Amino acid sequence: MHRTMIALGLGAVLVVAAPHTASAMEPDLGNPQVVASGLTVPWGLGFLPDGSALVTERNSARVLRVTPGSAPATVTTIAGVAPTGEAGLLGLAVSPTFGQDNLVYVYFTSATDNRIARFRLDAPATQQVVLSGLAKASIHDGGRIAFGPDGMLYATVGDAGVTSNAQNQQSRNGKILRMRPDGGVPASGNPFPNSLVYSLGHRNPQGLAWDAQGRLYAAEFGQNTWDEVNQIVAGGNYGWPTVEGNSTDTRFRNPIVVWSTAEASPSGATIDGQTLFVAALRGQRLWSVPLNGSGGAGTPSAFLQGRYGRLRTVERAPDGALWVTTSNRDGRGTPAATDDRILRFPPLP
Repeated sequence: MHRTMIALGLGAVLVVAAPHTASAMEPDLGNPQVVASGLTVPWGLGFLPDGSALVTERNSARVLRVTPGSAPATVTTIAGVAPTGEAGLLGLAVSPTFGQDNLVYVYFTSATDNRIARFRLDAPATQQVVLSGLAKASIHDGGRIAFGPDGMLYATVGDAGVTSNAQNQQSRNGKILRMRPDGGVPASGNPFPNSLVYSLGHRNPQGLAWDAQGRLYAAEFGQNTWDEVNQIVAGGNYGWPTVEGNSTDTRFRNPIVVWSTAEASPSGATIDGQTLFVAALRGQRLWSVPLNGSGGAGTPSAFLQGRYGRLRTVERAPDGALWVTTSNRDGRGTPAATDDRILRFPPLP
C-alpha cells in the first residue's frame, strides 16, 4: 500500500493510505469547476454512464441533467411532490443496470407520505411508485437512496420527528432500509423476516457509502450534541433516541466518528479509495475521514471550511472527480448571487 498527501492549508498535511488501484485518484480541492449555478436546494445526485449527472431540486421537484460546460437541462418534474421544511424531492439513484433498463430512482415527500418511485430516462413522464407509506414530516425525512454492491437499493429514513419510531421494528422510520429494485423484500440478507429494515435506532441519516470491501457507512444528524458516522451492519441498533453519540450500553453500536452539531450536520457521503468524504450543512465544510480498512476510522480533517457555505451532497464521479452541491437556499443559509451551485473538483494529475 502506498500513501498520498493532501494539502489542507495552514501548512497541515493529511497522509491518507491509498490502495493499489487506478480508481483511487485524489481530488484537487483547491481548484473547483462550477458545473451548475442558480439552482434551488440541489439534493440527490447520480451519474449516468456518459459522465453527466442527474440532480434533484428539493422544492421545485425537478430532475436536472448536468453536464460540465453546458447549462442544466430539465429531464422531468416528479409528480406529487409536496415540499415543506426539509421535505420534498430528495435522493436520487441510477440503476446499476442502467444500460439495460434505463431506470432512475427518486425518494420524495408526497401529500401523505415519503415514497420511492422510478422512471425510465427515455420516458421520464411515466413514474412508478415502488415503495410508499413511510411517515413524513417537515423534519427528519432522511431521503438518501443508493444501490449497494449487492445490487439492492438502500434508503435512509428519518424518524419523522417521532423518536419512538427509531426503536420500533414494526416502523420503517428511523431506519436504513434494504430492498429489491422493485421495492420488495430481498430473498436473503435482511436481518428481520419479511421486513425491509436493515438497521435501526437512527434519528435522521442522510449519507450512504460503501468501501471496496463492501462495508456500508452512514452519516447521521444528531440532536443537540453529537453528529455521527456509523459503520452499518445488518440488524445493528444505533441507539437513537436512547443514545446520541457514544455509550457503554452494549445493546447499541457506537459510531466510528462523532462531531459536534456545529461542526457538521452531515448529509451526503462518498468514498474515494480509503477516504470517506462527508458534506456538512451547519458546519459549512467537507469532512475527510480516513478509513482504516477494518471498519473503523482515523482522525477526520476539514476542507473548504466556510468557502462555499452549506454543503449538502458529495459524490465521486466515474472519472475520479468529486462533485459537491451547496444548500444555501434551503432557508438556513446565506446564499451568494450564484447559489445554489454544483462544484466539480477534478482529480489531481
